Amino acid sequence: MELFNQLELDGGLALGTLFILLVSLAGNWRLFVKCGQPGWSVLVPGYNVVVAMRIIGRPDWHAALFLIPVFHVYFFFRTILDLANCFGKHSPYDYIMASAFNIFYILNLGLSEEEDYQGPVFGFKQSKESIVAMAS
Repeated sequence: MELFNQLELDGGLALGTLFILLVSLAGNWRLFVKCGQPGWSVLVPGYNVVVAMRIIGRPDWHAALFLIPVFHVYFFFRTILDLANCFGKHSPYDYIMASAFNIFYILNLGLSEEEDYQGPVFGFKQSKESIVAMAS
């Protein structure tokens, strides 16, 4: 109760924040399990970023790139787009949706039964023909 008083939060805002936190944890847990990673790793700060790098096929040390000021903004969006590619999302519409609504996009990837993880994409060069073939 003292924490709420110090932060000047009322009960409704705290309850709403807790709800959003639990839904996002459940969505990320499901996303990690769908990608063949342990779900509990979502709960460990820092390690969850390392596991996310493994999901998209980046080396583990790329998680440290999130610590670089200003660059981390670019790297965050690059990671979101790579994650979308891992699920076969290659269209400009998907890139815009993943960039603009990234939290909801990740929840959709994790909680939707129609979305299937296709494997890591970092380091793989794709031709335009293979991308068009995947889209159709």
